Amino acid sequence: MNHSPENVSRLGRMGRAEFIAMIAMLMALNALAIDIMLPGLQQIGATLGVENENHRQYIVSAYLIGFGLAQLVYGPLADRFGRRIPLLAGLSIYIIAAIFGAFIPSFTALLVLRFIQGLGAASMRVVTVSIVRDIYGGRQMAEAMSLIMMVFMIVPVIAPGIGQTILLFADWHTIFVFMAVAGLGIAAWTHLRLPETLSPSDVRPFTIRSIATGFKIVLTDRIALNYTLASTFIFGALFGFINSAQQIYTQVYDLGKLMPIAFGSVALFMSFSSFVNARMVGRVGMRRLSHGALVAFLAINFVWLMIEILGPRPMPFPLFICLFAISMFMFGWIGANFNSLAMEPLGHVAGTASSVLGFLSTVGGASIGALIGQAFDGTALPLIAGFFVVSLIGFVFVMIAEKGKLFQPHNQRH
Repeated sequence: MNHSPENVSRLGRMGRAEFIAMIAMLMALNALAIDIMLPGLQQIGATLGVENENHRQYIVSAYLIGFGLAQLVYGPLADRFGRRIPLLAGLSIYIIAAIFGAFIPSFTALLVLRFIQGLGAASMRVVTVSIVRDIYGGRQMAEAMSLIMMVFMIVPVIAPGIGQTILLFADWHTIFVFMAVAGLGIAAWTHLRLPETLSPSDVRPFTIRSIATGFKIVLTDRIALNYTLASTFIFGALFGFINSAQQIYTQVYDLGKLMPIAFGSVALFMSFSSFVNARMVGRVGMRRLSHGALVAFLAINFVWLMIEILGPRPMPFPLFICLFAISMFMFGWIGANFNSLAMEPLGHVAGTASSVLGFLSTVGGASIGALIGQAFDGTALPLIAGFFVVSLIGFVFVMIAEKGKLFQPHNQRH
């Protein structure tokens, strides 16, 4: 596998800016399916007779479980049949599920449909990361992923507001119509403009033995596995917040319809973090940036937890949102770099690697996030405690990956 930037020739007529924007929008369809639902959880629960408020979080969890499980399939398919076919197939499932969502009759049926929608969306996680890895390696991949994340994070900024606006003029079923239309538009763009990026020399047979060999390569690589496990726990914090955001903002802090603004402001901070990372990673390196961010993430979450335990409850909202935003700024430096560090040694099995790593981080992260979300007790303490615990566990896995030596670039590309 050639890791040099010359691989951009595989993009044909597509320029770098369009490529970054397209990959970001493909990944953003996943964020849209999660964040646009948040303002509607209360209305959905009331309409479908869900009395336990914590059970409404299953609308997010069901989607994430389907999203995580299906990633095990898309990777081997993408390594055998190329990137375009599995990606477009997943987009089709996503769109069809969104269309049916506009007519859903019960909460159980909604959860099943959200699971199916997650199955389709998984292609947009696995295949897009594989495509980026086809084109870039090392710091170039980290820089590209940071720019992608910067554009991608626009969606969490605006999605809750879109959901809230839709609810002003229609009921929650219309949110699914919006997702279907957005999916159709991006699917058409992808079909018309995205070329096949898998090199013929990297095509792998779609056999049980080949898939098992690919999985073994991924799971026995110390750096890839431990960075993935670190990402899993740290993403668990993000999923925990997504699960309980509506309750924290509307019940603990009584923000009401201002919730999308609070949610979007933190996402905007994360987008700025990704932009800064993209500008710095080429000079500083993935390890120095992400390790420094991880240490800061751990320290900030510890301070945040101590203030929540020892200070008045609820913590004043300006202090809460400030500490949360700083924590998520560090998260922005961790996410793209850890993903690139995990994928770096696995370019020759990029599809399978993205599949396995995505499965572990999504299913694991969603499970951890569900535990944090279900622990909601009317205060922000379970969320903040969850942030600190997962950051501590993530730090341990990074120490294992690096044999106890942080901030040490392995070469000029890392």
